Amino acid sequence: MGFDIRKKGMNEKAEEFVKEMKERHEEARVALVKAQEEMKRQADRSRKEAEEYKVGDKVLISTKDFSMELMKRATKKLTEKFIGPYVVKKIVSENAVELELLASLRIHPVVNVRRIVKY
Repeated sequence: MGFDIRKKGMNEKAEEFVKEMKERHEEARVALVKAQEEMKRQADRSRKEAEEYKVGDKVLISTKDFSMELMKRATKKLTEKFIGPYVVKKIVSENAVELELLASLRIHPVVNVRRIVKY
């Protein structure tokens, strides 16, 4: 007594709707992939490979993010851009290295490679 919705019927409008939605979904997917590739291409234009460091290399640390109290200077204008040289103690990952720092420096010994340059 009643109508079973789960049966596959010959409802043409429903089949057209499903077909149209699948086409729109595929068009949207293609557009997203194209936009993603373009964004990646634009972002990769300004990227460069990170420099490789080895244990024992001497490096300088950027003072860009250090506080004035840490640098013991009255003005930021007169501080050095880089301090060091410090020796690379351990390679933590391709983006981070552990340095042999002085105890008086009072910063964490693991530093991102963007904050150091070779001496």
